[in-house]
Amino acid sequence: MTTLVVGAGIIGTSLAYALQKRGRLVVLLDKGEVGRGASFGNMASIAVTEFMPASRPSVWRQIPGWMLDPEGPVRVRPSYMPKLIPWFARFVAASRPGKLRELEAQGAALCKRVYDDLLPLLRETGLEGELTAEGCLSLYTDEAEFRADREHIEILERFGFPHQRLTGAEARELEPELSDSIGMAVLLPQNRSLRDPHRLVMKLAEAFQAMGGRIERGEVAGFDRDGRIAGVRLTDGRSLAADEVVLCAGAHTGRLSKMLGEPMPLETERGYHTQIMSPGLSMRHSIIWPARAFMVTPTAGGIRVGGTVEMAGLDAAPDYRRARITVKRAQAALPNLRRENATEWMGHRPAFPDTVPVMSASAKVPGVFYATGHGHLGVTYAATNARLMADLITGAAPPIDMRPYRVDRF
Repeated sequence: MTTLVVGAGIIGTSLAYALQKRGRLVVLLDKGEVGRGASFGNMASIAVTEFMPASRPSVWRQIPGWMLDPEGPVRVRPSYMPKLIPWFARFVAASRPGKLRELEAQGAALCKRVYDDLLPLLRETGLEGELTAEGCLSLYTDEAEFRADREHIEILERFGFPHQRLTGAEARELEPELSDSIGMAVLLPQNRSLRDPHRLVMKLAEAFQAMGGRIERGEVAGFDRDGRIAGVRLTDGRSLAADEVVLCAGAHTGRLSKMLGEPMPLETERGYHTQIMSPGLSMRHSIIWPARAFMVTPTAGGIRVGGTVEMAGLDAAPDYRRARITVKRAQAALPNLRRENATEWMGHRPAFPDTVPVMSASAKVPGVFYATGHGHLGVTYAATNARLMADLITGAAPPIDMRPYRVDRF
């Protein structure tokens, strides 16, 4: 059978590789270059502890204040706000205590599988060296900041994710560049990093092609159907026939699903990073500072600083002031950090209001599948998504219950 995978980021490329390995004839399609979307600029973190639903009351109650703060961790462009009302209504609905417990369990079920799926994928493609051994340090100025993040720690304890509380001095033994203002930290040893997330996508694409997979460049204009999916039509006039179509186009998947009469509440949480190639310091661990909403990762030959969320849709021009805010905050944690030989980037995280991805067969069109909405955990979930979706598409039994991730759950 011929399977067409639309979207050549880390999600689509990993899945294309897994399907080709299982005997499908796979075509990987993207309107741009392989790995140049969100997979190019993510924070390179295998963030298995970061599955908590964003719809927690402790988060959404702060959103009005954040939106009034031009440097707040969440920014909604005023012109886009009316379009977000239905999404935010679902977001708030996902904050009921019973619903939150369900969503936490659904995220934990995926994160607990991550290394079972990722490590074999890296080994068989010769990419073991892409994963660092060090974890992530979550930073706190004092006990009050730690208590404010206690909800996160309690979730980790409930689901059995390892973590270790450290004093500020112990954190500085691991990362000497940390400021003396850091009074304590939590080591998250499983939150390892990638040496270069874009290189990982490119190497997977090479392995996919070496097995006979084909990569095409083109933009989807429509779909051919004859009772079930028969292929896609491209804006350049070409058509690509397929027995199955898998939509993995990140935040753009919503536009494609609408063409099939199957709209989904998918938004883009626009993320920014600054890649600093001459930072004036070196780091072994990644760091996050929850109270200040930023992350720093040593990756891609330098130091990458990112964080915050902007809601402004797919088409608005970037506002790189968001990237500069996170660098300023990072310098509070890393006083010797210099912003030299730096580039700025903006990308689209695909986000559902309940923070849980869609990994599902279409509820309306036979032969269509969706793998999208992985949010800030795209690179984290990639190998697990590939395993689960390959099972689903080929008729094997997935190792976890896939019903929570269905497309018609909203």
